[in-house]
Amino acid sequence: MITKADKNATRRKRHGRVRAKLSGTEARPRLNVFRSNKHIYAQLIDDVKGVTLASASTLDKEVNVEGNNLEAAKQIGELIAKRAVEKGYKSVVFDRGGYLYHGRVQALADAARENGLEF
Repeated sequence: MITKADKNATRRKRHGRVRAKLSGTEARPRLNVFRSNKHIYAQLIDDVKGVTLASASTLDKEVNVEGNNLEAAKQIGELIAKRAVEKGYKSVVFDRGGYLYHGRVQALADAARENGLEF
């Protein structure tokens, strides 16, 4: 019997390969993206200190998810960019989390770029 590989396990392997080459600092934090079937999360992470500098997700109170997941991703991109700029971060390293740069991940990245983040 042929068994199909677990999608999340293959994503984690891909993410591990990317993370081996990619790291965030205090001057240029890592913008990490995680998506589930219902929600999308974004975090600004300083890997040197191991702290989260800012975060946004569809579970936040100020996000109203009335549309589809793509609209929610755009809202999260705007929110994380606004919170990052408030804390003084303009330039970030984008970490797509092992996901394809397509759909919700791309919508979040484009919205973050439009609202002041550079990557």
